[in-house]
Amino acid sequence: MRTLTLTAAALLGAAAIASAQPAAEPGCDGSTVEMVDCLQARAAAWDKRLNSAYQEALKNAPPKQREQLRTAQRLWVQYRDASCLYWALGEGTIARIEAADCHYRLTRTRAEELEGEASRN
Repeated sequence: MRTLTLTAAALLGAAAIASAQPAAEPGCDGSTVEMVDCLQARAAAWDKRLNSAYQEALKNAPPKQREQLRTAQRLWVQYRDASCLYWALGEGTIARIEAADCHYRLTRTRAEELEGEASRN
């Protein structure tokens, strides 16, 4: 019964992750390890975009806003890490998938936000 419950939870988690993916990015499928690796690779790619967009936004920000952008970014990193740790501390192997998905989604969202900011200035 426990195996059936864990399998059902894993399938539901995988379905939730897959349905949250935009059409341009197919879901991360496979074993838990494969799903986590896929999500971590996506997060790493978005992290590069985030860092690039952050540097561009920082460069283009008016002088009186630069320090606030630095402060906001530092606090955002703390928020992302604390939020994703919440998911990582969950039960079972699904927690690893949820934590990796959290890191990917939050990093992607912040990168897109900063890319928009960089293009505005």
